[in-house]
Amino acid sequence: MSPAAPDADAVPTRPTVEPMPLSTLTRSVGLGEPDGMGRVQVSGVSHSSTAVRPGDLYVAIAGARTHGARFSRDASAAGAVAVLTDSVGAELAADSGLPTLIADDPRSLLGPVAATVYRHPADQMSVIGVTGTNGKTTVTMLLHAVLTAAFGSAGLVGTIETRVGSAVLPSLRTTPEASDLQALLAVMVEQGVRAAAIEVSSHALALGRVGGLVVDVAGFTNLSQDHLDFHTTMEDYFETKARLFTPGHSRGGVVVTDDVWGRRLAMRAGVPVQTLATEARNAEAADAEAGSSTPMPDADWLVDDVAPGPAGSSAQLRGPDGRTHEMRVPLPGMVNVSNAALTVALAAQVGVDVPEALAALAGAPMVPGRMERVSGPDGPVVVVDYAHSPDALERALHDLRAGSPAPLVVVVGAGGDRDVTKRAPMGAAAAQGADVVVVTDDNPRSEDPSTIRSEVLAGAHRVDAASVHEVPDRATAIRTAIELAGAGTVLVAGKGHEQGQDVAGVLHPFDDRVEARAALAAVGSRGEQERGGL
Repeated sequence: MSPAAPDADAVPTRPTVEPMPLSTLTRSVGLGEPDGMGRVQVSGVSHSSTAVRPGDLYVAIAGARTHGARFSRDASAAGAVAVLTDSVGAELAADSGLPTLIADDPRSLLGPVAATVYRHPADQMSVIGVTGTNGKTTVTMLLHAVLTAAFGSAGLVGTIETRVGSAVLPSLRTTPEASDLQALLAVMVEQGVRAAAIEVSSHALALGRVGGLVVDVAGFTNLSQDHLDFHTTMEDYFETKARLFTPGHSRGGVVVTDDVWGRRLAMRAGVPVQTLATEARNAEAADAEAGSSTPMPDADWLVDDVAPGPAGSSAQLRGPDGRTHEMRVPLPGMVNVSNAALTVALAAQVGVDVPEALAALAGAPMVPGRMERVSGPDGPVVVVDYAHSPDALERALHDLRAGSPAPLVVVVGAGGDRDVTKRAPMGAAAAQGADVVVVTDDNPRSEDPSTIRSEVLAGAHRVDAASVHEVPDRATAIRTAIELAGAGTVLVAGKGHEQGQDVAGVLHPFDDRVEARAALAAVGSRGEQERGGL
C-alpha cells in the first residue's frame, strides 16, 4: 500500500530555525552594527503585524493606505523583537518599545533579510523561476510533474496552488511576498523537497517579492499586452520582466524567441541563456514583424513537425546537442507545444535527462482552467481557459478553430480595476477568431459592469465578421453560448481555474467549469425532452 499524501494542514508555513543575532543579520544585509541590540535574537521575519510570531523581525512598510509601522505595538504584543522601517515609520513605531532599525527602502530588504534568517533555502535545492505574460502557470505545473519524477519530491509556487511535495496549499497571489516566499522555500527544504518551480509575476519583480532569491534557471514564455494599468507602457513591462534575467535573480535562463520581445531578451540578458523556438510560430512572427530591427537568432532548442490533436499534440524537439526527440504534449493547442518544450529545456538546465523529462511530461495531469475540456463525447465541445489578454485569446481561438467542429463560439469579458486599454482589443480578438461572440461580465470588481461590457463590445463591433451578443449574467452567457453552438465548439475565456466572481468587492462563488457542465446537462436534458415530444 502506497503512503497517503500528506495533509496540507500538517505542512507548516514557517520553518524551524536557530535564532540569529540581530547584529549578524544587519551586517549581512548592509545595515551595519545596531547600537544597544547585542542581545536581540531573530528567528523569523514578517511584513504583516497579524502574522508576527515570537522572535520575529517586523518589517514595517509604507502601504497605499497606511504605514505598517502604525501596527508596531500589535507586532510587539505578538512577540516581535525588533522593527525594520523607514524614517517615517521609526517615528510611528517610537511607542512600541521595540528596537528600531532604519533603512531608506525597507521593502527592498525584506527578501534579503528573510533569506538570511531562513539560511538561504533556494541555495539548498534546484529552483526554476518562470515569467512571461501567458503560460507561466502551465509551465510551472508541468515542471512540478517533471521535477517530481526526477527528484522524488518537488515544490510549486503559482497562481492556482502551492505544493510542498505532494501536499497542496492554497495560493493567495501568483508570487507571495518576499518574507512568505523565503519561509515557504525553507519549509520545502525541511520537508525534503529537492527542486521547485516558481511563477514570477511582473508585480513580484517590480515590488521586490523575489528579493534575496537567485534561481538556478529562469524561463521566459512570451510578452503581450497586459497589466498596463500597473506598468503604463509595454517597454516598462518588458524591462520589469527582464530583471529576472540578471545576476541578482538568476544564474542562467531559457528564452522562447517566438515573439520580438523574446528575441530582444535573448540578445540583452545579463546571464547566459539558451533560446527555444517553435518553427510555426517563428514563421508567423517573421512574417508579421518583417522590417523589425530585432533579428531572429538561431535557436538552441527547436520544435518542428507538430501534429496537433484534440487532446494534445506530438512534435519533434531538437536539443542543443543536435539530438532530436519525440515529444508528446498532453495538453491541446499550439501554445502548449511551446510550453511543454520550455518545460523540458528548463528541466534539462537543472540536470534532468531529456528522455526522462519527456516521459514525465507525457503523463502530466491536465492543468486546471488551461484549455480544459469540460464536455463529454456528445454535444458541443466546451473548453475553459484563463485567456484574459488579447494575445492569449487569439491563440486559444486559433488552436480551437484548427481542430474543433464549427461554429466556434466564445464567451468573453474583461476584469474591472485592471488595464482598460485591453478591453476593446479583447473584443476585437474574439470577433476575429470566433463565429459567435457572447460578451459578459468577468470580475467587475469596483467598476460598473455595463461600462466594461460596452468597451469590450466596441472592440467586437469593429470587426464585421462575427455575430455579437451581450449577456450580462455570466452563468446565462455560458448557457447561451452552448445553445448557440449546437454541435460546434465553445470557449469560455477569462477566469479559468477561478472559483469566485468579484462584484463590488464581494467574492461570489463561481466556477466556469461547474457552470459549463450544468449548462451542458440542462441543454442536453431539454433536447431529450424535445425529441421525446416529437
